[in-house]
Amino acid sequence: MKAFLFIVFLLYLILLEISRVYFIMPFPGSQRTETIELAYWLHSNISWMRLIGWLLAGVLLFQLVRTPRKGVRMLSVSGLLLYAITFYFFNFRMLADKMFLQPTEKLFANSTNNKIPENKLVIGLTLNGISKAYPIQLIGYHHQVRDTVGTTPVMVTYCTVCRTGRVFSPFVKGQPEQFRLVGMDHFNAMFEDSKTGSWWRQATGEAIIGPLKGSSLEEIPSQQTSLAAWIDANPSTQIMQFDPSFIKDYEDLEAFDIGTIKSSLEKRDSASWRFKSWVIGIHTKQQSKAYDWNELVQRGYIQDSLPDLPLLILLEKDTASFHVFNRMQGSQSLHFSWNATTRELRDVQTGSLWDLKGECTEGPLSGMALQRIQAYQEFWHSWQTFHPDTKKYPE
Repeated sequence: MKAFLFIVFLLYLILLEISRVYFIMPFPGSQRTETIELAYWLHSNISWMRLIGWLLAGVLLFQLVRTPRKGVRMLSVSGLLLYAITFYFFNFRMLADKMFLQPTEKLFANSTNNKIPENKLVIGLTLNGISKAYPIQLIGYHHQVRDTVGTTPVMVTYCTVCRTGRVFSPFVKGQPEQFRLVGMDHFNAMFEDSKTGSWWRQATGEAIIGPLKGSSLEEIPSQQTSLAAWIDANPSTQIMQFDPSFIKDYEDLEAFDIGTIKSSLEKRDSASWRFKSWVIGIHTKQQSKAYDWNELVQRGYIQDSLPDLPLLILLEKDTASFHVFNRMQGSQSLHFSWNATTRELRDVQTGSLWDLKGECTEGPLSGMALQRIQAYQEFWHSWQTFHPDTKKYPE
């Protein structure tokens, strides 16, 4: 009877360690249901639950190892070893922040000394005239990189399973905060703040559970383009370089940019509106809308309107860099024509010529510029999950 109870308590402890990680990592079935409250409860209460199991199993183990029956002693020791192995793997190897480490060296270079291939995708941002580019291949492994652009602290984040790049201000209620990667929910990375232990969703910057539930981090405008396109628009940019400590980890994401990576969690579905299809997502206070990436590649541009927002989506010749603009210029909504052969963009009203940076280079509106709109390239499943009322283009 004592041996049976010992096995029961060991199974309880083993299942406890597995369950704590199962609900916040991409195991089969773990990310498609609403389990965040259970996961957080386990995370918050595991200490006393372990202690109970340790005490009960420990009392029985002490009695079992003193039994003259060799088989019972071996079973007891074997069970204890199995739990020790489980404890080690699910606490020191399989936790998110143990698998995806922060840079040991944050190295930056200008475009002359840069070692990052210029066809690589980057998340770029400009603050107070200072530009920096963060290659997705690098931040995709780290998940977050803390940096300073000029004098402004930033938290550059990326989730490869959702294909979501976001930049946030790392301040909560006006105070600087530290975050660690704690796991994921609905395939999206989650960060835990150090002060309250709340869990924050990477795709939205919102605290989804914990004392700060409902709070949101301030998002800093950013843009995803090829490095070549970013350098062309921002010649003085600084570019994050490979950290020598993580070369192998970066190599595992080498094909992520183009969607041909081997991992089923990160590989692109080339068809439209599938789980892993690419879309461009745009969100306003009135509406969210997803634009089929295949449609944009085929046409080169998309002209559409959201409530109070006439917009223009442009794709550069590299078929990787995209730009989204507000078509309003002053009090009028411009309409554009696009010549796919010459790649000329002209507004219908005045015939002025515009470049892909949204700047008018020739004609009556020369010198004018369109306002850039925050937009994201990500997997359809991610945009649909976190914007459940989203519209689709084309319908």
